This record gives sequence, C-alpha cells and structure tokens, in this order.
Amino acid sequence: MLRTRFTETFGVEHPIVQGGMMWVGRAELVAAVANAGGLGFITALTQPTPDDLRTEIERTRELTDKPFGVNLTILPSINPPPYAEYARAIIESGVKIVETAGSNPEPFLPAYREAGVKVLHKCTSVRHALKAQKIGVDGVSIDGFECAGHPGEDDVPGLILIPAATRVLDIPVIASGGIADARGLVAALALGADGVNMGTRFLCTAESSIAQQVKEQIVANSELDTQLIFRTLRNTARVADNAISRKVVEIEKAGGTFEDVRELVSGARGRKVFEEGDLDAGIWSTGLAQGLIEDIPTCAVLIERMVREAEGLITGQLAGLVAR
Repeated sequence: MLRTRFTETFGVEHPIVQGGMMWVGRAELVAAVANAGGLGFITALTQPTPDDLRTEIERTRELTDKPFGVNLTILPSINPPPYAEYARAIIESGVKIVETAGSNPEPFLPAYREAGVKVLHKCTSVRHALKAQKIGVDGVSIDGFECAGHPGEDDVPGLILIPAATRVLDIPVIASGGIADARGLVAALALGADGVNMGTRFLCTAESSIAQQVKEQIVANSELDTQLIFRTLRNTARVADNAISRKVVEIEKAGGTFEDVRELVSGARGRKVFEEGDLDAGIWSTGLAQGLIEDIPTCAVLIERMVREAEGLITGQLAGLVAR
C-alpha cells in the first residue's frame, strides 16, 4: 500500500488520478477508476447542461460507492458556459472533490469551502502552483511539457518541473505528463510528488468510452507521434499526429491566424474522432506517454499492476542499490 499526503487528504486508496478529459470523463470510466482505488473525475463540460451533469453524477454513484470528483475547467470564451450553475450542480449533488483548471478558481473557492469540497487545481508552472496554494486550494496537479492537451508556454518537462514545484509547495502535489506505468509513479514520488495524474493511459483502458480504433492507435503510436499546435498563438496544445494536426501546423508556419484553422480544430470534429473512430476527422489530445502504452487493460488491472510493481521497485530493485 502506498500512503501519501494525497491519499490522506483526498481520501482515496492509491495515489493515482484520472483527470478530467473532454468527451472522456464519463460515469463508466470514473467509477471504474474509483472502484480500483484511484480518483476519477467526471468532466463537467462534457455534459451539455448542469442538469445533465447532475444526472451523470448520479449514474456514477450507481456504479461506485468510492470517492470520485468532477472537473470544471474555466476558459475564456465569447459565449462562456454557465460555470456558476455547473459549480452549483456539483455542490448540490454532494460531490466532495473538484478538479479545477484553466482560469483562476478563486471566485468559486468560498462556495466549495462552505460545502466541504476539496479542490485540486491543475497548473503548468511553479508560479501558478504557488498562486493556487496562496488562494487556498487543497492540492495541485502540475503538468509537465510531456502532457496531452495544454502544457503551458514554458516548455519545462516533468523531470525539472516536479521537483521545482515540490520544493516550494506545502500542499500535496500530483505529477502529470508522460506517466503511464509503475516506473513513472515511482519516479514522480522520488521527485517529491504525492501521486500521479494520467490522461492518455486512462484513455486507453477497457472502460474508456472512446472508439476502439483510437485506443488501438494509441497502442500503435510511439512517443514521436504527437504534434504541437497553436505554438504561434501562444496557446500550445499537444495532440495526436494526424492529417489534421499536420495541416494546422503547416498553416501556422505560413503565418495563418486562428481564423484560418478554426474549422479544423473545432470540438465537434474532435468529438467525432473519439465517438466514431475516424482518426483524421479532427484533432484529438494524446501525450508522449503513448510511447509507453502497449495494452488496453481494465482500470482495475492497470491500477493494481501499477501499485504492485511500484511497491516492488521501491522495496526491491531500488533498495538493492544501496550498499551497506
């Protein structure tokens, strides 16, 4: 059993997190992670309305009696979703853990605190993590440059970012980006983290709702098969290498603006990839960790294997390196 500040603070068995993922963080996956002793997050904005989120929370409760959370990512938008109503749905549904990301979560913290909700905030830099700690979150998930989705603009990989963060933070830190197995978990703990967050690895599990073709492509891909889009827009995103992401990079290099790629990168096209398995329908997020993924296990098998092998590494192989 691996006990850390994270497992104690957030009340879960293992220091392994399945963070919020658009179109992916649904009841079946979240409950499977929870039942295996990890912490799974429903993605609030995957649900069309706050009432739909309430329904998804209840569906999850029908599948597990273990702790789980909800991710609410707040991003600038011309027509923003009703974030306050989603937050109210989370609180009124009795969820006790929230993962926040994107903009500063401070306006929502008083309501979460009053309801006894613990907050895990996603960051891509030490300075943002320190700000999150200052405003009162209960833990941070620090995303290295290897991660899928938005790694920030500093391009600092986890081997540097994790210890840089843990040496100055007092709250639990979850390491994210490039982690897919026990070796990554043990490495993160050695770097000072209290647990790990995995996105790409949980995409590629039996309970993940995405199309089988996408899972098989992740297994087939190497660590070289991603693209960084929106670099010229200072809004970098790591996505799978496919015809669409290569086209976006080409347009950017030619001096194109967001308007020139808007249709190519639409969320509706990305959703089609995940739901229909058309790998070139749009852009879809995957991290460098895909180069470490060789199978499509259940969440129970994945988490049990990670914890067992991590314990073996800590008590066996690594301990054996110490000369006495």
